[in-house]
Amino acid sequence: MAVYNEKDTVLKMLDRVLQLPINKEVILIDNCSTDGTRDILSSIRSDQVKVILQPQNLGKGTSIRTGVAHAGGDYIVIQDADEEYEPEQVPLLLEKALAENLDAVFGSRTLGGRAVYVYLKNYLGVLGINFLINALFGSHYTDTATACKLIRASVFKALPLQRTGFDLDFEICTKLALGGYSYGEVPIRYHPRTVAQGKKLRAFRDGWAALKVILYDRFVWRPPSGSR
Repeated sequence: MAVYNEKDTVLKMLDRVLQLPINKEVILIDNCSTDGTRDILSSIRSDQVKVILQPQNLGKGTSIRTGVAHAGGDYIVIQDADEEYEPEQVPLLLEKALAENLDAVFGSRTLGGRAVYVYLKNYLGVLGINFLINALFGSHYTDTATACKLIRASVFKALPLQRTGFDLDFEICTKLALGGYSYGEVPIRYHPRTVAQGKKLRAFRDGWAALKVILYDRFVWRPPSGSR
């Protein structure tokens, strides 16, 4: 769980995650919060919870990659610390992964043609990025931007990820497709928030970063020798 300035929601979300009826460890990575979140996390005492305090703001992607490096278990789930994504839906992703022996399962906000958004430009941007990734990588994602991703731990740790910001979400998709890993999606409920409520993603800035990842991975990047 990558965290940045979520003092009002982080403990609520942690409690919801801890109540999930699955064996788990929770890794909270604070990205140098400035609103008191850091103090809240420092006070947590639980055998199920590991807290990592980044020395400076290194980007959400770096926080996720740090969490992956410290994770044990068979599967790793990305869960935001705000209330946009319901952790109670994680078992649905795990069910599908186990039933179909998949390397990754995404919680899709748009599967079945649904449109849940506050900002139209964000929604249209996701559709455009989905189309581009699918066209260039031969994939069939419906929601590459979803922050609800479950990935087999051995696969996640092996992916040669490099991105440090929100663009990591798209690099995960391109690297899974390039590696020939199996993946699926399940529809999930989603509760979008506004910028005033704390939403940090910006359509044009982060859309441009996503485009650069896609084009680089398709036309420039080459897998390390000996990798899948």
